[in-house]
Amino acid sequence: MRETNEQTLRLELAAVFRLAAKFGWHESVANHFSAAVSEDGQIFLLNPRWRHFSQVKASELLLLDAKDDSIMDAPDPPDLSAWCIHGAVHAALPNVRALLHVHSPYATAVASLQDPTIVPIDQNTARFFGETAYDLEFGGIADDIEEGRRLAQIMKEHDVLMMGNHGVAVGGTTIAEAFETLYYLERACQTLVLAYSTGQPLSVLSDDMAAKVAKGWKQFSGMGQAHLDQWMEVLDKEDPSYRD
Repeated sequence: MRETNEQTLRLELAAVFRLAAKFGWHESVANHFSAAVSEDGQIFLLNPRWRHFSQVKASELLLLDAKDDSIMDAPDPPDLSAWCIHGAVHAALPNVRALLHVHSPYATAVASLQDPTIVPIDQNTARFFGETAYDLEFGGIADDIEEGRRLAQIMKEHDVLMMGNHGVAVGGTTIAEAFETLYYLERACQTLVLAYSTGQPLSVLSDDMAAKVAKGWKQFSGMGQAHLDQWMEVLDKEDPSYRD
């Protein structure tokens, strides 16, 4: 049974595509975002194949069934990698209401290190302490549904997946929550890359302090919706075509 707010999901997801392009998180006409529509997560929205993030509109988001593999044989199928990752995650994890996958510059740089751990050196990096899964078994382009299922199992207990030699995947109970997590993830990785680039020793927080900070972030759970809402106001003034 589908929820009644599909249009709201379409508008928010289209806005996040536009913002990802605005912030430089996108890559060519690749990468993909999705949002579950049905209560069980099986019916979900996904960007059309090879559509630049800056051009995505709410009305053109694909409405797909995670159980229907025949979609890949239909006219205008989704991107194969997008289907393999997002279809598998939504099929396996109904609690993941939104899934954002990008090769954003700083997060991808950290994911490409031999040790991609997000080291807690400030409150943004500490946000991800104990909250992040790390996949160090890069198997090439995700073009097999089994790879998507493997990633889904890794994400089962975490909203953030650092994909070694690849990029990142971020889940959330809402689109705004996933957007906020991705926003802070990229900022945290930027801070870490800049700190590494100085060649000076890092001032790493103790595990106890990092855990305290990570827990402290939980009290700001509603901030993501306010953040996205206000960026949508900016988009409405600059280019409201995402609403089409």
